Amino acid sequence: MLDPSFYDKATLPGLLKHWSDTTPDRLAFREKDFGIWERMTFRDYYEKTKDFAYGLIALGVKKGDFLAVAGENTPEWMYSDLAMQALGGACIGIYPTNPWIELRYILDHSGSSIAVCGDQEQTDKVFDAIEKGGALPNLRKIICVDMKGMRKYPRDMLMSFDEVLELGRSKRDEYGDEFERCIAEVKPEDTAVIVYTSGTTGMPKGAMLSHRGLIFGAVKLGQRHDIAGKGIEVVCYLPLCHVAERLCSSVQQLVHGSAVNFGESIDTVAENLREISPSFFLGVPRIWEKMQNSIIVKKKDATRLQQWVIDRSIPLGLKIAARRQENGGRFASIADQLQFLVLWLICFRPLQKYLGLNKARTMLCGGATVSPEVLEFFWALGLKVYQVYGMTELSGISHTQYWGCTGKGLSGRPMEGYEHRIAEDGEILVRSPAVFNGYLNDEQATRSTFDGDWLKTGDIGEIRSDNSIAVTDRKKDIIITSGGKNITPSLIENRAKDSPYIRECVLIGERRNFLAALIQVDFETVGKWAQEQGLAYTNFKSLSERAEVRKLIADEIDILNTEFSRVENIRKFTLLSKELDHDDGEVTATMKVRRSVIEEKFKSLVDAMYQG
Repeated sequence: MLDPSFYDKATLPGLLKHWSDTTPDRLAFREKDFGIWERMTFRDYYEKTKDFAYGLIALGVKKGDFLAVAGENTPEWMYSDLAMQALGGACIGIYPTNPWIELRYILDHSGSSIAVCGDQEQTDKVFDAIEKGGALPNLRKIICVDMKGMRKYPRDMLMSFDEVLELGRSKRDEYGDEFERCIAEVKPEDTAVIVYTSGTTGMPKGAMLSHRGLIFGAVKLGQRHDIAGKGIEVVCYLPLCHVAERLCSSVQQLVHGSAVNFGESIDTVAENLREISPSFFLGVPRIWEKMQNSIIVKKKDATRLQQWVIDRSIPLGLKIAARRQENGGRFASIADQLQFLVLWLICFRPLQKYLGLNKARTMLCGGATVSPEVLEFFWALGLKVYQVYGMTELSGISHTQYWGCTGKGLSGRPMEGYEHRIAEDGEILVRSPAVFNGYLNDEQATRSTFDGDWLKTGDIGEIRSDNSIAVTDRKKDIIITSGGKNITPSLIENRAKDSPYIRECVLIGERRNFLAALIQVDFETVGKWAQEQGLAYTNFKSLSERAEVRKLIADEIDILNTEFSRVENIRKFTLLSKELDHDDGEVTATMKVRRSVIEEKFKSLVDAMYQG
């Protein structure tokens, strides 16, 4: 890690130049191409970024312009990001799953002059946005990375990424050291990245994140988890639009000089993890839940002896893990340590290798609250997964568990340079140099997000005696029953999702006399169970509608209800006949449930539960 004072005046493109100048042959990227992991150095990263920046200048891009990227994670994503920042502009990420209507809103609201698209699908969305939604007067060019299938597309507005790179290379002699001069003019307080929030309660807002805020967060995260200068490797698989992925992949790379491995897709992350065995891994709750379920599925395919070993090892590991978490991560006794060593040799070591996390030194869970039982499961395997807390407006992570701070159900302590307090209504407030520059073109929303110089997180929580924070729910998601009882839905929903058979659980009960739930089964695990029972099904709908599946879920709900008070019990539930989908507006791009949308969309199902 560099001298901390260096970072006070640093910018992201300035850090890229630093690594290219000082360690040009250092590994920056790996990307899988035709089954082979191709390597790129920091010199390659810098030179490609420079060429792309010169290409943008030739296309008329100027200081203060915005560039939007819609596509899967690739090196081109980061070239676009850093090139635009170097020119004194900012980059906006658009989720590949966003429909064209949402894409158009972001392009129009931001006034983006350039749209970089990953492939034909994303390019088609931009053209649909123009043709169906009306003109985008600020949009100057559409640049596509993978031009496959686009030979006959009109080229008046469309260029390939390679063509822009070639255009930039042809301008090197003419522009001279213009790139370096532009980098020197960028200020730490300038907006580097604009992240459009998930929009669970309305249209997304563009949070403007500064170079200083992003770098500050990465520096403090590195200090807290002792990863600075350790040559860490990460797998970049969550969308780079997500602030946590941006922080832990691209920003952390520029701060610590780490290597980024681009996963092929979210569907191949398990395979990519086994191939890379990263030293650092960030997972959202759904990823950790999926990994946990994958072990359950794997066990069913194991031999009887292997099943016997797993069935006896994991319960013992859970008991040891519970004691470790209460002891700051340390073994509570020598007996626990010796017992775990035996369990690791006969069972947990191969399971760690199966997950691809056998070399991981730092593992984080963030993006949303997760059931403590999920994290405890991985601790049982010897994988120390730490809960983190943060938000887009804080440039990523503000609180984290770490070695010595691991209380069950907690999100850790604030990192150095972050302060927190609880407002009178229970809302968590935070202040830090990492706080964002405000919402793009929305001064009113910006003002409403602050209480003086404290950022209002929108989360309800408690500060414990050791200064750890416990997040209990979203401020707007509290359910008040007709009897006046305040219910925290996330606690019950997350506990329900601990079941390998339940993918989503949406609690209903506002101004009602009891709690009900809409439940989406896990197609993979329930499908596996159905096959073992000899039950026929053709698709998600036919599986969910089987009486045997409903009985399976009813048994899981009965177990769940024993863990909560009577008023918090799920009295009735309905199995959804479709998977909740971002394209249908039911979840955000980060798979957060849009509660109000779901309640309205499935109103007839909800009404039937309360009328029956």
